[in-house]
Amino acid sequence: MVGKIRTVTDVICPFCGTLCDDLEVDIDLKDEKVIEVRNGCQIGTKKYFASNPSEHRYDKPLIKDNGSYKEVSWDEAIDKAADILVKAKRPLLYGFSSTECDAQGKGVELAEILGAVLDNTASVCHGPSLLAIQDVGAPTSTLGEYKNRADLIIFWGSNPVHAHPRHLGRYSDFVRGYFRKDGTGDRTLVVVDPRNTHTAQLADIHVQVNPNEDYELINAIRAILRGVELDQDEISGVPMDKIKELVETMKNCNFGVLFFGMGLTQSLSHHRNIDSAICLVRELNDHTKFLLTPMRGHYNVAGANQVFSWQTGYSYSIDFSKGYPRYNPGEFSSVDVLMRDEIDASLIVASDPASNFPAASVKNLFKHPMITLEPHHTPTSVNSDIILPPAIAGIECEGTAYRMDSVPLRLRKVKEAPGECLTDKEILEKLIEAVKTKKGE
Repeated sequence: MVGKIRTVTDVICPFCGTLCDDLEVDIDLKDEKVIEVRNGCQIGTKKYFASNPSEHRYDKPLIKDNGSYKEVSWDEAIDKAADILVKAKRPLLYGFSSTECDAQGKGVELAEILGAVLDNTASVCHGPSLLAIQDVGAPTSTLGEYKNRADLIIFWGSNPVHAHPRHLGRYSDFVRGYFRKDGTGDRTLVVVDPRNTHTAQLADIHVQVNPNEDYELINAIRAILRGVELDQDEISGVPMDKIKELVETMKNCNFGVLFFGMGLTQSLSHHRNIDSAICLVRELNDHTKFLLTPMRGHYNVAGANQVFSWQTGYSYSIDFSKGYPRYNPGEFSSVDVLMRDEIDASLIVASDPASNFPAASVKNLFKHPMITLEPHHTPTSVNSDIILPPAIAGIECEGTAYRMDSVPLRLRKVKEAPGECLTDKEILEKLIEAVKTKKGE
């Protein structure tokens, strides 16, 4: 501690699935404000500064009254929220990917008590990856292994320069590894993407596939890998000689990794794209060492999938209406139940569905009572009936989060939360207690 500043080192950034663990944060002791962040990317750094008190930060519970919000006590807010949830015939609990694992566990408990639909953000991002892994498994490893060993990096349908800004510098391309002393000079970077993204502009090879034709390209690569001659000049917009060049590059590397993003999971064929990609990686292991890893977005969406699986057996899209967990993506996924207008109340935790769900589903979400656990003004929170302000996990409270390679890391607390904020776990515990009381349990 120097003067009136406290410096916290080895801080894990709670922004994206890379979970960078080398940040240094300076806190002004006088008013518990972040004044400097070192080593973080631009987006992660902004999240720390956004935790400071501001006109966009909630610090007291709010209830909507005649179209405007009024500050209330925690007891009143929790009682009103519990009333809404208990009276609902089919409530939805959604989000959980930007909070820590203990809070996620409490979310599962609350959903079971309510007989609710429980879902996390994987249903609109890497849900297809989970379906494919359930079908055919996943040959995967840790980011540290890739950093130290990989000499071929493939980003398919992913743009880490914008979505995971420090991934290239910490784990995949620029970084010097134990067996890759020269960093970029020891590696080949391949990007498969319909667009000429900033990541593609850094690549040694940019494979510009037609939109929604990834499935055909993956299976063409698999066929050529087996020695099949394809009677085509191009496949999915990619010339045949370029596909053959890519196959040779894959076969001749020492250690390859395929990182894939939502460009693969959310394009046509969805989980079948991932199914085929996993099979391709498995077949490449007849020639060399090859692995794959999904580029998870929210910093703890992998943790949400882990926690939901521990407690229910299923990673997302879960329905408790029968008194036990049922799993059926497409039937119990948030967007689908909202599109069918089957939900009559919702609890949104650490997420902003109004900014990324289809407009028709958001319209149905807003038709019914909505409770939000959210620290900032968002399109979801400003349309909520009750706002319960949490401390931000990884900045204002501790917890555990799972990196995109499913390695659990302990988040650090660097400052106090403003106002009357409680942690997500504490808020959900209070809701569980109030719901049990109202249900006579």
